[in-house]
Amino acid sequence: MSTRDQNPDSQRDALTAAGCDRIFIDKASGKIDRRAELDKALDYLRPGDIFVITRLSRAARSLRHLLDLAAQLREREVDLLVLKQGIDTSTPSGRLQFHMFGAFDEFLRELIVEGTLEGLASARACGRVGGRPRPWTLTAWRWPARCTR
Repeated sequence: MSTRDQNPDSQRDALTAAGCDRIFIDKASGKIDRRAELDKALDYLRPGDIFVITRLSRAARSLRHLLDLAAQLREREVDLLVLKQGIDTSTPSGRLQFHMFGAFDEFLRELIVEGTLEGLASARACGRVGGRPRPWTLTAWRWPARCTR
């Protein structure tokens, strides 16, 4: 699940519509390599099964982890089907698409992290800090300084 959409109903609906007989939903971030429900799903798979996910970013955020997952599935003779991106690793073009989209997903994630860090550094340079605001008191409150950068 993403932080933007904490409700997994749309993902569950898509997996049900795809004919999945068992659905595993992880609440952990995709950037974490070890997740309990992903591990359970992988343990559940048998040769000839199809591992279905809604999008690549649901399984992992790094290309290395995606490649490890693909190798593990291939060793176990399990194909991967990614619904939103139309990837099916049972075909050569699907495997190519898997690798390309995995690289793009990692690239986009790195751009988001880089932009976030730049924004935080800029805010700190202007005297703003993150975190929960302090409670206001009449003696401690003052107008925040404006940054002219």
